[in-house]
Amino acid sequence: MKKHLNLALSACFCAMCLVSVAHAVCPVCTIAIGAGLEGMRMLGVKDVITGIWAGGLTVSLIGWTANYMRRRNVRGWFWYLLNVVVYVALLAGVYFVPRGNPIVKWWENCMWGIDQFLLGVLVGAVVFILMEVWYMHIKKNNGGHAQFPFQKVVMPFGGLLLATLVFWLIIKVLPAYGVVLC
Repeated sequence: MKKHLNLALSACFCAMCLVSVAHAVCPVCTIAIGAGLEGMRMLGVKDVITGIWAGGLTVSLIGWTANYMRRRNVRGWFWYLLNVVVYVALLAGVYFVPRGNPIVKWWENCMWGIDQFLLGVLVGAVVFILMEVWYMHIKKNNGGHAQFPFQKVVMPFGGLLLATLVFWLIIKVLPAYGVVLC
């Protein structure tokens, strides 16, 4: 386990060293969300909360890859659509891999009639996109500069943290009042 952790941390460090400029979605934000996602899965956190971070990570990776493609002069809508399809397919893999024993079992876990992981992914993706749009709006109104250092990282990360807190409260408070989540 320690060997795998050291290898993963080394790979993350090398990836950060190779990135020259952060554009719409920064590498630090992507790595922070990815670490949070894996940590929550290892601790046995509810699927809706894990899904929030998975949705944010997926949107972050889609944006990061799109920026990379733009810098490399990749043209055509097909490649950008393929980018989205590949990352969404990778995310959908939690329902089908490993064969015969999927990580997420949609028939066992639902909240408000929707699979908890899928609900979390949708909420996380929407929150991440909204926070990125809000950051761009703030930056535009502030003369092209952030209001404080690392605002680009703090806003999406904070939005996902807030969504996590809201769903954690829903999971803990609603059952106390007899509300069934499924």
